[in-house]
Amino acid sequence: MKRMVRAVLCMAMLAVPMLAHADDMSSLPSGVRGELIMNLRDSGGKVMELAGAIPDAKWNWRPAKGVRSVGEVYLHITGANRMLPPVMGAKDGLTLEQGETLDKTPKSKAETIQMLKDSYAYVEKSIMDTSDADLEAPVEIFGHKMSKRALMILAVSHTHEHLGQSIAYARMCGVTPPWTARENAEAAKKMEEGKKKM
Repeated sequence: MKRMVRAVLCMAMLAVPMLAHADDMSSLPSGVRGELIMNLRDSGGKVMELAGAIPDAKWNWRPAKGVRSVGEVYLHITGANRMLPPVMGAKDGLTLEQGETLDKTPKSKAETIQMLKDSYAYVEKSIMDTSDADLEAPVEIFGHKMSKRALMILAVSHTHEHLGQSIAYARMCGVTPPWTARENAEAAKKMEEGKKKM
């Protein structure tokens, strides 16, 4: 019985991000493009929340020599967000070389967060601007051929990859992810309210 309850709770927790943004769906295209944008908004929003929560003193922290620092991870995400859409035909992005080396040029925390925010808007617009009829159109990146749809999925999965990394970095810097802090505070509040009713 406990296993079943845990499974139901886990499924409900996975659905929360999508349900929390359900009202936003009306302005998005139906099908895979809208789903990818919702996913990007959720993971990208968390990445930006984490970036904002990291103290300035920890911005250049890195877990080991030769590994990206906190700030460099966010620049790396920004670089990918700015270089993948042009492969699909989007304008005003970065070349592959520029995107891959963006994290080598240090930026302030404020500048990085603004660049990150703009880069997510850029990815979202590129997905919105691609028609459903064009999803299967072939593209090539780093010698690999794929569809535009697959490239969109790559952009979203790349964000998830570095969201996980950013959560680990934040925890090592003593920062609880903001959404977890909110959930913990809400759970504590409900528990306190429950005690008062007893």
